[in-house]
Amino acid sequence: MKRLGELLLYKGQQLEKQNMLWNIAGSFLYAFASMVLSFLVMRIAGEDAGGVFAVGFSAVGQQMFTLAYFGLRPFQSTDGGPAHGGYPFGGYLAHRKLTTGAAFLTAAIFALWMVGSGAYGWEKGLAVFLLAAYKIIDGYADVYGSEFQRQGYLYLTGKSDAFRTLLSVTVFLTLLAGTRQLLPACVGALCAQIAGVVLFDLTALRVLPEVEHEYQKGSIKGIFSQSGLLFLSVFLDFYIFSAARYAIDSRLDDAASGYFNLLFMPTSAIYLVANFVIRPFLTRMTDCWNRRDLAGLKKILQKLGGIILGLTVLAVGGCLVLGRPVLRLMELLLGEGYEGSLTAYLPVFVLIVFGGGVYAFGNLLYYTLVVMRQQKAIFGVYVVTFIAALFLAPLLVTHFKLFGAAAAYCLFMAVQLAGFGGCTVLRFKIV
Repeated sequence: MKRLGELLLYKGQQLEKQNMLWNIAGSFLYAFASMVLSFLVMRIAGEDAGGVFAVGFSAVGQQMFTLAYFGLRPFQSTDGGPAHGGYPFGGYLAHRKLTTGAAFLTAAIFALWMVGSGAYGWEKGLAVFLLAAYKIIDGYADVYGSEFQRQGYLYLTGKSDAFRTLLSVTVFLTLLAGTRQLLPACVGALCAQIAGVVLFDLTALRVLPEVEHEYQKGSIKGIFSQSGLLFLSVFLDFYIFSAARYAIDSRLDDAASGYFNLLFMPTSAIYLVANFVIRPFLTRMTDCWNRRDLAGLKKILQKLGGIILGLTVLAVGGCLVLGRPVLRLMELLLGEGYEGSLTAYLPVFVLIVFGGGVYAFGNLLYYTLVVMRQQKAIFGVYVVTFIAALFLAPLLVTHFKLFGAAAAYCLFMAVQLAGFGGCTVLRFKIV
């Protein structure tokens, strides 16, 4: 009996290790690919194409991702299932099909409206739609990743993220290098993304024994009801996160969007690295909260907060010391004609990276409030920040160009952090 217990403990430890390592690998490849694509599109197809890619992939595409994703990763992955008053996977899948369809429709309407109004040419409109479609499929795939995590197999989520990213990026870059045109590369990447979901998500889910595939009557309505505020919060969050990019797209040229996206690359890395540190602790945080083990929950938050603080200090310090040489190297890699195009934005670079660290802290507290099921508090913080972003981002970009965009981003992240921090402290006090 003792031997059996030791064997089960060993297997549990091995699974936890595998979950952590593959989650890190998947998140790293996802972040690294985003950075490489932004750079290589500008290098291969030119600064205007780089700007179009930035708007389609990192702004509009990310916004459409949130519509398909619906903010459900932390909710689904911490749902105990029908036995504990939750929902089966079949309900989440049916819900995700609806949100994915809505995202495709919204992306198409947006692209047609922008082309019809004269804001975009037809090529830019089509490229933005295809890039948004790529991110929408990413949002659809998350329903499988969330289920893998809920069943205790987070490593399958990491594997899917890693292999889908490698497949789609390889196809994208091959077509981009061969044609030097953005549109064929976008079509190829979208097809590869769809194939990746079939190969690495659907097939993996079929072999898991405890997944409840049946649809439970009322699941869709219940999920919409319980996650509605969470979705609105996440949708507003990504608008806030991208408000500076939208302002640049409407007030400056495509090249400015491309440069800002390059300067933004380390911020995305900080956020995603922080995310793969946070995600494995979500179920543990949920257990602590459900048992009202506030000391245990605080200990986890202090540990994760310390890691994020270390990452932020390291990133900002690195930018101050090595920022100029790194930007010069990027100019050399971009090729002839880019001399001085990035080094002139060193203050913008440092400010953006600092804002990324602030956002990572805010994200930790956001997840904490989700575990506490404080959707109304989360929504309230996002509404306040959204109103500020709606008016201040265009104003700052108009007057201060890219520095104004960086300042706006940093300001909005600070407002979110203060709001989430206040709500978390208050919730601890009244429990």
